[in-house]
Amino acid sequence: MTQHPLQLLDNPVWHALQTTHQHFALGTPACKRYPATVLPFMGYDPAAPQALNDMAPWMQPDEKVFIVGDLPPMPASWEVTNQLACLQMVCEHPISRPVKHPADMVLLSEADRPEMYALINLVQPGYFKTDTPSLGDYYGIRQDGKLVAMAGQRLRLTGCGEISAVCTHPDYTGKGLAQQLLQHLCYQLSAQGILPFLHVLASNTRAVGLYEWLGFVTRRDIFFTHVQYHASTGG
Repeated sequence: MTQHPLQLLDNPVWHALQTTHQHFALGTPACKRYPATVLPFMGYDPAAPQALNDMAPWMQPDEKVFIVGDLPPMPASWEVTNQLACLQMVCEHPISRPVKHPADMVLLSEADRPEMYALINLVQPGYFKTDTPSLGDYYGIRQDGKLVAMAGQRLRLTGCGEISAVCTHPDYTGKGLAQQLLQHLCYQLSAQGILPFLHVLASNTRAVGLYEWLGFVTRRDIFFTHVQYHASTGG
C-alpha cells in the first residue's frame, strides 16, 4: 500500500534514502545511511526485526550518527549517547511576509562550500558536513564581502523537501535575512508540488515562532537520537 507523503515523514531518513536520495544510500536492505562526508544520518525499515545488526561494514569504529524518529531495537554494539527533542513542522500554505531589509540572494555553488561549512558550524555545529550541499539547492546572502546567512534543502523524499541549515551570522541577525531565505525556499518547493518541512529544537521558541509566522505548523514531536557504533562489541 502506498503511503501518503505526510506518513513518510514519521521515518524521513529511511524514505529519503529509498526514494529521491537513494543514490546516496549505503548499507543493507534493512538499514541505510548517508556517506559520512554528506550527512551523519541513518534510517531503517521498521518492519525489519534486527535492522542495525549488519551495518558494521558501513560504520567506522565509535562513529556517531543520528536516527530521526522512533528507535529500532539496539544491538549490543550500539549505544544511545544523546537525544534531542524536536518539532517536525510542515508548510502546506506558505505565508508571504514583508521583509525588513531585502537583500540579494544567490544560489550557492561548490566554490562556496568552505564558507557554508564555516558559517553553519559557527551557528549550529554537528549536522552539516563538507558534502552536505550536494543534497539540494542552498541559497545565501552576502554582505560586507562574506556569507552571512544561508538556508537550503536537506532530506528529499517523495512529495516532501526538508528546509535546513537556516542560519545567520550573529553579527547580522535582526534584519530578516533568514525569513527571506525561508520564504524563497518554501515558494520554490511549493511551486514544484513539494511539501516543505523542517525540524527544529522544541526549546528554540524564537525559531518556532518565526516558522509559525511564515505558515509552518507542528506535525509531531520527533526525536533526533545520536547513536554510536562500538566495533569492539561486534554485531
